Amino acid sequence: MAQTLGSKAFQGLGDLIRLLPTGTVFLFQFLYRVLTDNGHCSVVNKVLSGVLLGICGFSCAFSCFTDSYTDADGKVYYGIVTGKGLWPFWDPKSSTTDLSNYRLRLGDFVHAALSVLVFAIVGLLDSNTVSCYYPSFESKQKVLLMVLPPAIGTLVSASAVIFPNNRHGIGYPASPAQILWLRLPLLPE
Repeated sequence: MAQTLGSKAFQGLGDLIRLLPTGTVFLFQFLYRVLTDNGHCSVVNKVLSGVLLGICGFSCAFSCFTDSYTDADGKVYYGIVTGKGLWPFWDPKSSTTDLSNYRLRLGDFVHAALSVLVFAIVGLLDSNTVSCYYPSFESKQKVLLMVLPPAIGTLVSASAVIFPNNRHGIGYPASPAQILWLRLPLLPE
């Protein structure tokens, strides 16, 4: 029972890590200080930083609707998850491969919403965002920074257990062990 609980905890942690694309957060942290002029915004800075917030939020949501598969030759192909299955970006043999197992699920929408929520907490409570968009809010920012991340983290952790993320989208390919497991022939009974 302890192994099962432990493995579920680690699986939940992995799902939680996969929820927020680290590349998106890195891009946001890297560009946002420049675009907000360290919190001293003009109208142009507000527009540009707002566009960056929107693009990064979209990236967080979009990544939840991508997945990958490995063909018989070991090549990894990425695609967009649809109601009928995976729609690969490029794979000349995709018409002969059954990709219907990669259908869109309720969990994908939950993960997208939570991913955007987590990014919104990171982005909108950033000190440069507060200084730029709502400077009168700075006194309450510290309280929200202490309260919101743990509360949202608890919500997201519980959701990751209820809706486990098995997608291996852009930036999160299947591990070599998973690929090997998928390629092993089934043992006769």
